[in-house]
Amino acid sequence: MIALYSIIALSLTGLYLLVVAYLIKGWAALKRPPVNTTGFTTKVTILIAARNEADRISYTIDDIIAQDYPKELTEIIIVDDHSTDGTADIIRSYANYGVRLLQLNEDKPLNSYKKKAIAEAIALSHGELMVCTDADCRMGTRWLSSIVGYYETYQPVMISSPVTYFEETSLFERLQTLEFSYLIGIGAAFIGNGRASTCNGANFAYRKDVFYEVGGFKGIDDLASGDDELLLQKVAEVYPHQIGFFKNHNAVVYTHAKHTLQEFLQQRRRWASKSTRYKDKKVVALAVCIWLFNLSLLVNGLLGFYSLVYLKLFLIQFLLKYLIEVAFLLPITAFFKRVNLVSLLILLGPIHIIYFVYVGLIGNTRKYAWKGRIVK
Repeated sequence: MIALYSIIALSLTGLYLLVVAYLIKGWAALKRPPVNTTGFTTKVTILIAARNEADRISYTIDDIIAQDYPKELTEIIIVDDHSTDGTADIIRSYANYGVRLLQLNEDKPLNSYKKKAIAEAIALSHGELMVCTDADCRMGTRWLSSIVGYYETYQPVMISSPVTYFEETSLFERLQTLEFSYLIGIGAAFIGNGRASTCNGANFAYRKDVFYEVGGFKGIDDLASGDDELLLQKVAEVYPHQIGFFKNHNAVVYTHAKHTLQEFLQQRRRWASKSTRYKDKKVVALAVCIWLFNLSLLVNGLLGFYSLVYLKLFLIQFLLKYLIEVAFLLPITAFFKRVNLVSLLILLGPIHIIYFVYVGLIGNTRKYAWKGRIVK
């Protein structure tokens, strides 16, 4: 029985190594392409759905206004999603800068307020290219021009661009930055391998006509989350080879890690809730196998206190996992200019095993809190 279990555990380990090797290949396949930087012609609509973001939204709007992209080609629409603080008033104060406020006024409860907000904004937009970000994000002055330059040069129908955390104030937040870099790397690598599956809505662009061509959020609007990944997967079915990841430092969007463990787990539970709706069931099956791999690590780590056999098995699995993840994370953190974070992987590794198993168990079985609402 122990021999059979060991074979299964090592097989799962081998599968994980192959998956990460595939990701390493995908990230390496993403080049830093030269892009058009002058003579822009694309009308762009910047979309933000905001709810109770009074503390930070002014920084985001200031960064957007400061973009070096032609103002006559830029439209800014920010949707206030029933905020109970001063978010709407702050947005309204930027009217003279061309910022347009749209306020949701839904009298019936929804489970997908953010998708509703984005869809309403798109319906009112005049742009060809929708560029989405979040109300608590920061970006450099060349963010928009670099993304549009990539769009005009290579004509993708959808663009996922890099997101990272910054301004960390604790070890917990730095660990999140490393883990988040891993997640961004996964989405980028899948695109690099020609199999777009995941992305992040904080830095996401797509053609307006393509949004309507695939039916917008129809079919996924019953889920609170998924305005990014699930939409990407709908588009990938129609345009599998016209989705790009823009590997350019000017295009990076910066946001903040969660300050508390409870906030972090709520966020990850929300992200995990999308997984059962993935259209590519091979990706879902792969995610299940990776969860089983982490479960085997957790079981072997616990049984290692009672048996040397399980301890050795755990150490082999953990060492191989650590080495392949270092190989994956080094080029990603180098891109973000945060290579020093990789030194934290030896600490993050054991924590991540427990967290991964936990979130996998509860991500699709329990409701979670998001922006002051309980959703599923």
